[in-house]
Amino acid sequence: MAPGNPSRRTFFKRSIPLIPVAAAAAAGGAVTLATTDHHHLPTVPGPAVNTALADAARYTPSYFSADEYRFLQAVVARLIPQDDLGPGALEAGVPEFIDRQMNTPYAAGSNWYMQGPFQPDAPAEMGYQLKLNVREIYRLGIAAANQWCSKNLGKHFAELAPDAQDQALAAMEHGAEGFDSLPSATFFSMLWGNTKEGFFSDPLHGGNKDLVGWKLINFPGARADFMDWIERDEAYPQPPVSIHGQRAERWQKHWRKKMWW
Repeated sequence: MAPGNPSRRTFFKRSIPLIPVAAAAAAGGAVTLATTDHHHLPTVPGPAVNTALADAARYTPSYFSADEYRFLQAVVARLIPQDDLGPGALEAGVPEFIDRQMNTPYAAGSNWYMQGPFQPDAPAEMGYQLKLNVREIYRLGIAAANQWCSKNLGKHFAELAPDAQDQALAAMEHGAEGFDSLPSATFFSMLWGNTKEGFFSDPLHGGNKDLVGWKLINFPGARADFMDWIERDEAYPQPPVSIHGQRAERWQKHWRKKMWW
């Protein structure tokens, strides 16, 4: 992490539920991504990270094309990057989480009100105002983002250097011009929201592999009872447990102290 940049801990503390992309970008360097033709992820030192990477490398997307999936890998690697406090969204399997969400009623808009009139310029408190469902937002948004990057930065998003990727994300967040199929801010908001969901959801949904998101924020997970610890000014001593009973490795004392907010 570069000197003067906010720590990963501060990044999450300030960013949930909303985050400026500049803070996300400041957390570290680029992560090597899977190529378009071969979904092989890099070897990263440390058994927990290697396990998560191996799981992510074995996944084959069911909705996204290879190029679309590579875009997702590149984006989430910048939004929640790997750093000295642990794996990031790429290593945690967030692209898999998003791809699996595309096969749900949520992504198809089955439980949304999808009738007009649609007023894209309406205030945010009026709710979602596009006729596109989530699957369509991703398909059109990825294509528009890559077109914008090619026109303004010379390459598709996944091929850009980290600083240029951050520039593209900041532009999308603040309403980049040239997104004809949908507002860029709408696409960015969905990308960022789904990235957080994948990083902090139960692993049964495909993300948060090795419970890395829960370990990062010292969340106990699906334990039956931890009420006695809620008002204590100290870290909960037990590692998180998933709904299916997966248990994380017990935290070391220095890890608990480092992560306690």
